[in-house]
Amino acid sequence: MLRMEIALFLVIAFIACMYFSAERKRTQLNRIFSVLLITVLVHLIFDGITVYTVARLDTVPELLNEIAHRLFIGTLVLIVYLFYKYISVLVAEESGRHRYLDHAANIFLVLAEIGVAVLPVHYAVTPLGNYSDGIQVAVCYASVTFYLLMCAVLLVFNWKQLQRKERLAVGVALIIQCSVSLLQSLNPTWLISGAGITLMTLSFYLTLENPDILRAELTEQKMSMKYLKSQVNPHFLYNTLDTIRIQAQLNGDKEVSDLLMRLVDFFRHSVKVNMPMVALDDEMELLEAYMDLMCYRYPELKCEYDIDPELGGVMVPNFILQPIVENSLLHGLKNKGYRGEVNIIARKSAEHDDKMEILIVDTGSGFAEGKKEEIDSMLRTYARHEADMDGSSIGVLNVQKRIKLLCGRDCGLNYTENPDGGVAAHLLLPLKEETR
Repeated sequence: MLRMEIALFLVIAFIACMYFSAERKRTQLNRIFSVLLITVLVHLIFDGITVYTVARLDTVPELLNEIAHRLFIGTLVLIVYLFYKYISVLVAEESGRHRYLDHAANIFLVLAEIGVAVLPVHYAVTPLGNYSDGIQVAVCYASVTFYLLMCAVLLVFNWKQLQRKERLAVGVALIIQCSVSLLQSLNPTWLISGAGITLMTLSFYLTLENPDILRAELTEQKMSMKYLKSQVNPHFLYNTLDTIRIQAQLNGDKEVSDLLMRLVDFFRHSVKVNMPMVALDDEMELLEAYMDLMCYRYPELKCEYDIDPELGGVMVPNFILQPIVENSLLHGLKNKGYRGEVNIIARKSAEHDDKMEILIVDTGSGFAEGKKEEIDSMLRTYARHEADMDGSSIGVLNVQKRIKLLCGRDCGLNYTENPDGGVAAHLLLPLKEETR
């Protein structure tokens, strides 16, 4: 039996090495899974120790056996809590709902760990093998049941909001742990709890936290981004060039030169396809070139900038602002004859110390009836939508996908309606500058 614990430890140790050596964005889910991996490794160590000591109750010092056993049970309770915590955060990010069960989960964890620390340890000695029983083990089974039940509740009530792979990972993990727990309770001498924990961890790693899968998603997004940039609205190009042609006939060369320069600037910045992250200053240069051309084409269109100068070096996903601004023009200000303003604001987040926010606020006609709910749903369930290359929301969806993938699930795009009319796009991004 001890050999199984050693094998399970080596499996999790290998996964931990792969996981911690892979480059990734540090999100709340990543942090929880990191703690989970470490806790599982510690748990499997004490699992192996208790397998050895419980089989030799007559030779191993009672105090040593008791300490090892309490640590074994305590880490097991913490592991099932961390599984719940991971699922709770995952569901909250996908559904946008409040994590209403966390308070009860935290209180139960404290009470369970206190019980593990102070309740007496008792062992049953049988011809088939020794095992622990009594009130302390009841605390362990109660904890596993409690947290698995809450995980099941989250899965059932948020089934439609979760991606297929997320439903699969959570569902398989719950089935595995429930089956192992049932078998362990019916056959206490089997001592297979470590196998259940290891299989649960594997299901999460292979499905949700695998670096190879994340790299594949990055490649997919990069190809999508290339396609998006190759599909820059041809009407914008034709109309701008026509504006330049007419202006060349009516005016001198200075204005034509300026317009051409801004057009060149726009394309020079927009072709940086191979750079997933760029400095905010570079992203703003592209946006300013685009807006200078649009404002010249539509004289009653104004654009104002309020950019915190300290944020110029912060790295942001490439080509995320122009699609959002273009969306504001086409779906907000176009209906008003392009008469109005677009305000671009970049500042440190007041609610998150490690985040910045970019606001794109227009004075357009606002959302059509039912359109905001449609956009909100699309942004919330972004992972389940394939970018429709002929659709009007490709820019918005593509931006959301790339922010989530490059910056983490706690960042992203959402929209609000302004009290005085128009729409505001909110982008929450990490405060991380380029390292040299």
